Amino acid sequence: MADPVHDNSQHRRPHPPPLAGPFLEFDLTRELAQLHAEPTWSSGQNAKTLVKYETLRVILVALKSGARLPQHQTKGRISIQTVVGHIHVRAAGRTFDLPAGALLALDQGLPHDVDALEQSAFLLTIAWPGGEATASPAPAETS
Repeated sequence: MADPVHDNSQHRRPHPPPLAGPFLEFDLTRELAQLHAEPTWSSGQNAKTLVKYETLRVILVALKSGARLPQHQTKGRISIQTVVGHIHVRAAGRTFDLPAGALLALDQGLPHDVDALEQSAFLLTIAWPGGEATASPAPAETS
């Protein structure tokens, strides 16, 4: 979910193997608690890549109330599913209201930004066409 490449190497956690396999299973409550416990959370945002296949990424993004992910875009199609909290996504001249349980899909290359109305977390899924996973997964990506 990003176009600028940030040097977050000092914030990156090692990937626990595997990030790809025949199946992957996650406890999102535990994953989110881990994100909130990390020092990076003090910045108001944190993220962790849960799934990393050649053409598909699933990232858990946590935002404090009032946090904002500035406008960006990806080469792949995305979905944003709010797990907890309440976010707004602006894209295509609209503001999409995404409380917990809501899902939004955006076509590739569509500029968008995200605002957290309260402490929130969402699952970002990115599907790259033909394995072109060249953009970094999320502005706050720390994995």
